[in-house]
Amino acid sequence: MPANLITPESAAPSPIHAVVAEDFTAVNRTIMAQLASRVPLVETIGQYIIGSGGKRLRPLLVLLAARSLGYEGDKHVTLATLIEFMHTSTLLHDDVVDESHMRRGKATANDAWGNAPSVLVGDFLYSRSFQMMVELGSMRIMAVLSGATCTIAEGEVQQLTNVGNPDTDEAAYFETIQGKTAMLFEAASHSGAILADATPQQESALQHYGRYLGLAFQLIDDLLDYQGDAGVMGKNVGDDLAEGKPTLPLIRAMAAGTQEQAAVIRQAIRQGGLDHLDEVLAIVNATGALDYTRTRAEEMADKALAQLEHLPPSPYRDSMADLARLAVERNA
Repeated sequence: MPANLITPESAAPSPIHAVVAEDFTAVNRTIMAQLASRVPLVETIGQYIIGSGGKRLRPLLVLLAARSLGYEGDKHVTLATLIEFMHTSTLLHDDVVDESHMRRGKATANDAWGNAPSVLVGDFLYSRSFQMMVELGSMRIMAVLSGATCTIAEGEVQQLTNVGNPDTDEAAYFETIQGKTAMLFEAASHSGAILADATPQQESALQHYGRYLGLAFQLIDDLLDYQGDAGVMGKNVGDDLAEGKPTLPLIRAMAAGTQEQAAVIRQAIRQGGLDHLDEVLAIVNATGALDYTRTRAEEMADKALAQLEHLPPSPYRDSMADLARLAVERNA
């Protein structure tokens, strides 16, 4: 068993999880049970990636959303687990597509076992998540989550087509991150609301809360790629630039900078790699592009917080508010 494996007795990852600590313990147990496979390599890779850390924000959203509306059953544990499996499968696939070698400070699964096993175990986790979806017995939840998987895949393909394209504008960027990142946040809080028999207003509020939270989270991720600490983040600064991804810091720097500055960034996006990293870092700072990106993230967090006004006061709603603030205040 890997030393870093999440065991059923594992404590919640951070204080923000404390209000649903017992639920989280149940989720960890369910994760372990659902990873079982007659093929040892499936369990080995599944345990490796599931146990490699991370904030587990998406399952947390399920638990908080359901509990905030007074849900007292146990299906939210199954729902939170399958959401985590969906997310983990996308990580396995993304690391293959991006040819990544490090995630959360350790070797990626594709680096350790190769691309083919990583893709296939990702497929297994997706398939297992749909088995658990059936167990929930809710066609509405299945509709939300199956629709989300399509949107996420489209977002990933859209990001891939944007690689190396310096003409990607801000609207296209937001469309991409809405699909590839915010959609699963949205599906998590939305499905949790449906499970708890939310009113139409509450359901809409939790759906949009997840969407805006996901957007804020991705904006800060893209900001940290040019401002973060590799040791804290568990990945290298400049990874997005190395892959030729036109994220908002670069898009804004091209719009706000001089023609010469824009030309440097355009060339860096087209070429990929890190040959221009120092120059690009200087430009995104000089043009205020990082401040602009943070401001947009704060706008999204504020929109998420506004949605919580439609929910009854509770410690769960308070934790969701804390989560929105954490999304923009974090350094990893």
